Amino acid sequence: MVDLKAALATHRLLAIVRGGDADASLSTVLTLAEEGVELIEVSLTGADALTVIARARAALGDARPLGAGTVLTADDARAARDAGADFVVTPALGEAVNTARELELPVLAGAFTPTEMVTARSLGAAALKIFPAEQAGGPAYVKALRGPFPHELLVPVGGVDEEAARAHLAAGATAVGVGSPLAGDAADGGSLAALRTRAKAFTAAVGEAGR
Repeated sequence: MVDLKAALATHRLLAIVRGGDADASLSTVLTLAEEGVELIEVSLTGADALTVIARARAALGDARPLGAGTVLTADDARAARDAGADFVVTPALGEAVNTARELELPVLAGAFTPTEMVTARSLGAAALKIFPAEQAGGPAYVKALRGPFPHELLVPVGGVDEEAARAHLAAGATAVGVGSPLAGDAADGGSLAALRTRAKAFTAAVGEAGR
């Protein structure tokens, strides 16, 4: 089982791939991996996402962490596990968290309020996805949460570009989750060269952020 806590604390960047083209989504995952993005999730709302996860797992091997995102139901969690995902990401709290834990899959659980954060921890979440981060108040919200929750692993997701990534990490986030500002249109068939440029920029931004 992947040590999701350690992986988030070490790599500090979770790439989110959600595309309308399965082949392009797979190419996006593999390109991100080639560029040194160690943590990648494939959203189940993307085209043929479970097949993308299975193909990515076969290409990347068992040692590389690979997650399923937008996991909402117990069936989603089981299907993600069967496809080869070794962690799941949820946008909210629900049955998917319980089922994933029963399957021994670590969970990055979506939470918006302090009450939801406490509930997520009681359900066994490995880390807390602060979502939607921009609407919650951005880096200032993360900084405010650090007072009552000094030891929680906070991962803001939603509206995180390079500048926001630096600010969130400086405010106390453990890692950041980044979708379209990083993936762009690559998972819909867009330029992989441009994706490589963005990946380099984000990994540099995260690497430069204060710890």
